[in-house]
Amino acid sequence: MLMPKRVKYRKQMRGRMKGKARRGAEVHFGRYGLQALEPAWITARQIEACRRAMVRAMRRRGKVWIRIFPDKPITKRAAESRMGKGKGSVEFWAAVVKPGRIMFEVGGDIGDSVAIEALRRASYKLPIKVKIVRRDEVEVG
Repeated sequence: MLMPKRVKYRKQMRGRMKGKARRGAEVHFGRYGLQALEPAWITARQIEACRRAMVRAMRRRGKVWIRIFPDKPITKRAAESRMGKGKGSVEFWAAVVKPGRIMFEVGGDIGDSVAIEALRRASYKLPIKVKIVRRDEVEVG
């Protein structure tokens, strides 16, 4: 599963997810992408589930780009523990996703229908609304 090798601080505050994604909102690497329409924390497990669903749907042809990385430590207190005694231990890692962010991209030598089906299957693994976007091919000259 994805997680940072090392971090400067072990625990983080929750923060806020207001506004739209300022960067990472365009398809850059592949032909199709999966764009978030809502803000959320996407866990490392959810990212891995999406990756597996896409790779299986494409039958290991083509290429998958994961454009988000779970670098936020999410802490949880032990069950039935009293208040106080500090912050809980790190339970899992999550990526902060804002609306407009391209989370996954697919491309390579696969058909359009296969790529769309792979992204559709990945969307079922996510806790937010998403849409499949296509790269705008701009003719030069």
